[in-house]
Amino acid sequence: MKYAVSAATGNFGQTAVKALVDEVGADKVVAIVRHEEKGKKLLPAGIEIRQADYGDEAAVEKALAGVDKLLFISSQPGGAVARSDQHRNVVEAVKKAGVGYVAYTSFPKASESDNWLAADHKLTEGLIKDSGVKHSFLRNNWYLENEMTFLAPGPANRTYWANNFAGWALESEYARAAVKVLVSDDPKEVYEFAGPKRSYEDLGKALNQASGQDEAAKQVSQDEYVKLLESLGLNHDLAAMYAGFQQPIDDGSLTEDSSDLEEVLGGLTPLDQAIKELLNK
Repeated sequence: MKYAVSAATGNFGQTAVKALVDEVGADKVVAIVRHEEKGKKLLPAGIEIRQADYGDEAAVEKALAGVDKLLFISSQPGGAVARSDQHRNVVEAVKKAGVGYVAYTSFPKASESDNWLAADHKLTEGLIKDSGVKHSFLRNNWYLENEMTFLAPGPANRTYWANNFAGWALESEYARAAVKVLVSDDPKEVYEFAGPKRSYEDLGKALNQASGQDEAAKQVSQDEYVKLLESLGLNHDLAAMYAGFQQPIDDGSLTEDSSDLEEVLGGLTPLDQAIKELLNK
């Protein structure tokens, strides 16, 4: 059995490759990377490193030769090739290479979500379904790392604008769960991966536990939050983009009650301990 992880030099990919080596051994692991030398520096010894870019379908097909199971890590939007086209290339390459199973990192409730971030994931899930390849959709909620502006000491510490909830968990927990699904003999089709449903007020309380302080989280308007980020030196467009990262929380896209992540991992890091881990890096 040969297992592959695509986009393997990103934070998620590196954690997944290391976890996969622990599960199956280095000789069964293929890492697909855009830059081979970078992959050799960052990834464990003994694995096979193959170069391919999602923008090049033929290269991806070649990199998938002999692969039985693929952890398909979604690309970031905003590249030279549209993410929808990149993902279409990967799915076509999967079919042509004869990969037997794909676990794809998606967006919460992707098939029904109307959040703009879900659009490419909804498309990709549809392409994978239509391909006829056995698959699982790993619908990841919010990484705790997304909230470093809120968590780290500084002028924006404990400040937020969005109402509603998110299922924060460490990115490494999502990555390790993806590997657990990848090596499973009988995976489900859909996993709604999320930590417990929490608000920014809850996140602030956990931060107090982690830091030994006693400060309340501060809610401001979205416009005020943008101005706060501008006061830290960001230009308006960049500040608006960072503020926009809270939009999926505010519109309810990340509000879900799911125990999939905890069940697959056999437990989650308590939120205050997870915050400590990030602040001590």
